[in-house]
Amino acid sequence: MIDENEIARLVKSVLSQMDAQNAGTPKTGGAIPKNARVAVLTKPEHFDIKEYPIPEVGDDDILVRVEGCGVCGTDAHEFKRDPFGLIPVALGHEGTGEIVKMGKNVKTDSAGKPLKVGDKVVTCMIFKDNPDITMFDLNKQNVGGADVYGLLPDDDIHLNGWFSDYIFVRGGSTIFNVSDLDLDSRILIEPCAVLIHAVERAKTTGILRFNSRVAVQGCGPIGLICIAVLRTMGIENITAIDGNAQRLEFAKKMGADKTVNFTEFKGIEALAEGVKDSFGGHLADFAFQCTGSPLAHSNIYKFIRNGGGLCELGFFINGGDATINPHFDLCSKEITLVGSWVYTLRDYATTFDFLKRANAIGLPIKELITHKFPLDKMNEALEVNLSQKGLKIAYVAE
Repeated sequence: MIDENEIARLVKSVLSQMDAQNAGTPKTGGAIPKNARVAVLTKPEHFDIKEYPIPEVGDDDILVRVEGCGVCGTDAHEFKRDPFGLIPVALGHEGTGEIVKMGKNVKTDSAGKPLKVGDKVVTCMIFKDNPDITMFDLNKQNVGGADVYGLLPDDDIHLNGWFSDYIFVRGGSTIFNVSDLDLDSRILIEPCAVLIHAVERAKTTGILRFNSRVAVQGCGPIGLICIAVLRTMGIENITAIDGNAQRLEFAKKMGADKTVNFTEFKGIEALAEGVKDSFGGHLADFAFQCTGSPLAHSNIYKFIRNGGGLCELGFFINGGDATINPHFDLCSKEITLVGSWVYTLRDYATTFDFLKRANAIGLPIKELITHKFPLDKMNEALEVNLSQKGLKIAYVAE
């Protein structure tokens, strides 16, 4: 007599083995279209979907089918008012996808890991004009002066950003094999690298330790990831400061011990007392300023103890001047201040391990992505980002 359950089990086993064997093959089955769709910012607050021919892949180039890309605050600034003067431009720099074609000279990624068609990858920066930046640069030079896909002037290739069906990765670019991470984790790599770098900068002060009382001001995606990075390091005494109750609630899920809603306090002195109360009557040993607000920067010194430390990472563009009192805020308190901007290549690679660790200890990193949009809805995606209706907004290919 035929055992239907046994047949079902055998069929399931065979299908599972076939899936495992095909895991490294592109979903396109090797069929690459002649043209790719690109969301091109053609004027402030407006994307047009354009089609461009996919160029021939040279010996040092890689063609990647895009699977997804996060929407960054930098994308939002460019969308709103083109501060970089790039229009028309293909945006998107927090992207990831699958290699569908590669030149004969491409053998490994920027960390020496083998690359093949079907691998999942992310890009970092393009260093053709700066050979001093390497994977193991002992000076830990950050990558702020390099070019980045998603913020490149338009050219005859056009496939220059991750808000697209395909991206053309040229020789001289950095690329990493991240096939062991799921799509949502890969979309979050770039913003997480920003915080890995910031925490590494903070550690150079010698003040940030396991038992430190840490204040994180600003609970957008950057501040929330900052809390997660601190939590994976074993730091537990974290107070999150923001004016949005939902974001503060999510900060607790990411590892914050206490939260302070600044809308509930009248004046900076009262807010400083609120932060102090959250630490049991103590000011913070260290603080991270993640808002991009000059006023918030001016205020944060009041939250830090004498001899404490501060990492400022909120300003990715010129957000205006902040006013502080050098005597009371810096000198008499002997605050150690470090700035942080983007990351080094080593930080980028470290981020892969951070994401695995955060997932392993149960931090809901992937829940940061609250909205996903297809390519033809990029205008809506940026509008949702600007309205702060969600946390992390992402383009995900259909």
